Amino acid sequence: MAEVIDAPEVAQAPAAVTLSERAAVHVQKFLAKRGKGVGLRLGVRTTGCSGMAYKLEFVDETSSEDTRFESHGVAIFVDPKSLPYLQGMELDYTREGLNEGFKFNNPNEKDRCGCGESFRV
Repeated sequence: MAEVIDAPEVAQAPAAVTLSERAAVHVQKFLAKRGKGVGLRLGVRTTGCSGMAYKLEFVDETSSEDTRFESHGVAIFVDPKSLPYLQGMELDYTREGLNEGFKFNNPNEKDRCGCGESFRV
């Protein structure tokens, strides 16, 4: 029988927020074309019929409050309010027929509205 040992509580690091290789290549190309920027900021905002929507923007100046991840050579910044909703998420870049764009593969997402613009956790 295993013995349970009391140990000091260890702060658990948040699950990484990552980019697929395709998304990283797309971001790197866009940053190079743009001529400035240190990475990508991901976040959530309250809106839509399901409650939340993703925010995606290029970062020119970092914030000391952001959690920084790196994936395929791209820095990803997430603000403290958004982090619980995005932990473990992978951002992909897909092409489906004539449409192409970012796809949010978020394990925290429980439901998505019919138009695909908002989600619920």
